[in-house]
Amino acid sequence: MKKVKYFYNTHTLRYEKLEVPLRVKLLRIFAFFATALVTAALIVWFGFRYIGSPNERILRTQLEDYRVAYSFLDKRLALLQQRMNELESRDNQVYRAIFEASPIPDSARAKEIEKDKENLLIQRLNDNQLVTGLAAQLSNLENRATVQDKSYREITEMIRNKERLLAAIPAIQPVSNKNLNRIASGYGNRIDPVYKVTKFHAGLDFTAPQGTPIYATADGKVKLAGTNDGGYGNHVIIDHGFGYETLYGHMVRIKARAGKSVKRGEVIGWVGNTGKSTGPHCHYEVHKNGNPVNPVYFFYNDLNAEQFDRLLKLATASNQSFD
Repeated sequence: MKKVKYFYNTHTLRYEKLEVPLRVKLLRIFAFFATALVTAALIVWFGFRYIGSPNERILRTQLEDYRVAYSFLDKRLALLQQRMNELESRDNQVYRAIFEASPIPDSARAKEIEKDKENLLIQRLNDNQLVTGLAAQLSNLENRATVQDKSYREITEMIRNKERLLAAIPAIQPVSNKNLNRIASGYGNRIDPVYKVTKFHAGLDFTAPQGTPIYATADGKVKLAGTNDGGYGNHVIIDHGFGYETLYGHMVRIKARAGKSVKRGEVIGWVGNTGKSTGPHCHYEVHKNGNPVNPVYFFYNDLNAEQFDRLLKLATASNQSFD
């Protein structure tokens, strides 16, 4: 039952029923809703401020996931950085210190302009794209480091065999030549002694009395030991491995046998005048990967700098060859 209110009217001196005007009712309703809205706004603000919205909770979860992902990638990056430092150290020790060459071209190294482009690209990426892109780059870097590490292991193995490599490189003169007076003709275009025309002379001619010992200039295996009707006459070809071969021509007699191993300094035959020859001498050639090279650059084991300079001048003199 609705409660009825009365008030005492001093003008009529009577109790009259209280009637609330419509305007007052509307104002009361407006005040109620205004208070409710303000209260609700305060509750929402407090909740978002100190409790957090559902969207914020999602963002916090994503942020925690990103932190875990970044932590994992950071560990991978640290491991890769350590591996790359080791590879760079081995690079400096192997290539630069020993071979005096740079194995990595400048084009493969990071340029400042490329770094700037990468930085600008990263700034345009959102967090998810950044993590995905960084993971892909790290995976690519890891694969490249693995391949590079394999390459360095092969080089390390080659260095372990450096004694065998050095023993296989021709390094002495094929005949005794202490006074440096036995080189009669050098490498290059020379006058042919028979046809009297300029022809390419692929080796050095060492004059010596018939029967003078001829020595293997490096370790290797005898590839050929025989004779032919002309050309080199009695001659020996030694395969030293690593792409090196040497040829010794015009022998009076051959000691070496095909298929047998020889050591540097071992006698393989004796100076003669067989084949296309105009006098007793040893025709000596050095081949690298099937191509003739100037033998004068392979006498570093038994010559000092002054002797090599003198020998080089004798070998480059224009004259007539002996074969």
